[in-house]
Amino acid sequence: MSDKRKMFIFGGIIGLIGAILVKFGNPGNMGICIACFWRDIAGALGLHRAAAVQYIRPEIIGIILGSFVVSYLTGDFKVRSGSSPLIRFVFGFFLMIGALVFLGCPLRMLLRIGNGDLNAVVGLIGYIFGIFIGVQFIKKGYSLGRSTEQPKIMGFIFPAFAIVLLIFLIVKPAFILFSEEGPGSMAAPVLLSLILGSVVGIILQRTRICTAGAFRDMILIKDTHYLWGIIGIVVFNLIGNLVLNFNSFKIGFTGQPIAHSDHLWNFLGMTLVGLCAVLLGGCPIRQTILASQGDGDAGITVIGLIAGAAFAHNFGLASSAQGTTLNGRIAVIIGIIAVLAIAYFVVMGTVKKSETKEVAKNG
Repeated sequence: MSDKRKMFIFGGIIGLIGAILVKFGNPGNMGICIACFWRDIAGALGLHRAAAVQYIRPEIIGIILGSFVVSYLTGDFKVRSGSSPLIRFVFGFFLMIGALVFLGCPLRMLLRIGNGDLNAVVGLIGYIFGIFIGVQFIKKGYSLGRSTEQPKIMGFIFPAFAIVLLIFLIVKPAFILFSEEGPGSMAAPVLLSLILGSVVGIILQRTRICTAGAFRDMILIKDTHYLWGIIGIVVFNLIGNLVLNFNSFKIGFTGQPIAHSDHLWNFLGMTLVGLCAVLLGGCPIRQTILASQGDGDAGITVIGLIAGAAFAHNFGLASSAQGTTLNGRIAVIIGIIAVLAIAYFVVMGTVKKSETKEVAKNG
């Protein structure tokens, strides 16, 4: 079997899992959404008080533990950190802001397309545009520097956090918040979500499928290897929705679940997401996988995502089915300017360092 066919099939399994999770209770067009699920977890932990989006999503726990176990068994578990962690936190923060203005991470964007949501097509165009801008910085030498080996115990912190979340989910202590209505109250059975989340984690760890990486490679080096995984997600999700969720399948811009039709902000929100993702070296689900296999820099990025989610809901940045907010629009513009500025100065610093080395070498 060719590598591209494998990517298509493995991506297809993820797309099918998205349709199954919606069938069994997850919110519409939200079988898997890393941004939304980390946002729900942030709410459950009391980091924001938006009552409609508070739930410890077992899919996230499954993704973390599945990718951790398989990476440990296959030798991919490598504990490293130190590659501009504060910049990664900031990029993760703004990535989440863009995602919550759009209402979904890149994976949910693909799943929304697979269920006929044309607003997500607008988001996809914005996402690719953001990645295109980021690629221009990469061409000019953009780099956040090398990570270095760290004490092995650091690599177990993220999986341990997932286990603590699982305990909270099962025990339901009084200090953990659970939505009684809204998207946070809609969920597939815990065991099913854990199992399917683990399958997603294993597949993504082994295949390294990443939405940002797929489009980056297509733009930068004309390589479509990972793009076939993205196509597989959409195609199999479409088939799964037509079979399992036909009654809720609808092609169009209006009446889509947990979505809005503010086209400019769908575009710009996902432009910010694409820009941050390519400069980070991976989209939210790729960052979650990397953190699960010992990458401390990805772990800092995930903390940035969680902080961004809390900030978005505490300060009225997140969109709703009724549309975007003024605060959210302002935050997206600030985010795009801030990320572009940071990337520019990183490139300038890299170029200056290279010139200094060249002078020292020739002198």
